Amino acid sequence: MRTAAFDSLRGLALGDAFGETWFFRPAADVDRQLTGRVLAPAPWPWTDDTAQAVCLYAELRDGGEVDQDRLASRLAAAYDDDPYRNYGPSMHGVLKAIHDGEPWRGVTGRQFDGQGSWGNGAAMRVAPLGAYFADDLALAVAQARLSAEVTHAHPEAAAGAVAVAAATALAVSGVAGDELLAGVLAVTPPSEVASRLRRVVDRPLTHDPRWIAGEVGSGRQISAPDTVPYALWCAARHLDDLVEALWATASGAGDVDTTCAIVGGIVAGRTGLTAVPATWLSACEPLPSSVAPR
Repeated sequence: MRTAAFDSLRGLALGDAFGETWFFRPAADVDRQLTGRVLAPAPWPWTDDTAQAVCLYAELRDGGEVDQDRLASRLAAAYDDDPYRNYGPSMHGVLKAIHDGEPWRGVTGRQFDGQGSWGNGAAMRVAPLGAYFADDLALAVAQARLSAEVTHAHPEAAAGAVAVAAATALAVSGVAGDELLAGVLAVTPPSEVASRLRRVVDRPLTHDPRWIAGEVGSGRQISAPDTVPYALWCAARHLDDLVEALWATASGAGDVDTTCAIVGGIVAGRTGLTAVPATWLSACEPLPSSVAPR
């Protein structure tokens, strides 16, 4: 589903850029500005969430599946071209080492005393993959795992990527919002990601997102378990309205660019971006011309 995958990438970039704007406001003003829906002035640059998602989308567009060696090279090259996209501390070392010629398996496997990273980086970039394989959920799950392993060796990071890809595939396929989380949970491997998702699977979608953030986290720990369940609940809450989904997600604070990137990728794969106000689209940094669909 190439069109859905590109829409997902665009929504991911919009969510990333919108979410990033909340880090540059006085803390005392954030609640008031969220309530009043005060947008930051343009431009809204995106971060490493989008830079990595562009690489993954291009990998699928050009090859039809994830080739791990090739994806590692793409991610390392993108980092070398522009390392100032707010990459996490461990990813600076990982992507620089891969770019310098070290085999990616060795680099990712030695992170955090050999445990690998369980950060949210694999999950934040994967939504377009879920949209691309929306007609085959099992393939989306398998390909998400492959995409995660290139930079994140820890099983929790892979579980986070699987959950986001599955959510996007199900959303694009037409699953209703109140059925989304159960569908994702059914294919997410046993993990803390799955455990926290289980906590909110039956929470009414009318709840305040801040309550959900308080229960399972909203990315303050920059981990997959602390990020993905909240983002998926927010996506389910507004599965047919991208703008409302992003406002709801931002209200939970935390790693706002990443939670909004995940939500943007899931919802936009389903809805496209035709209902997004022109002011939002013009404020968001454009995607690279090289990533246009073919």
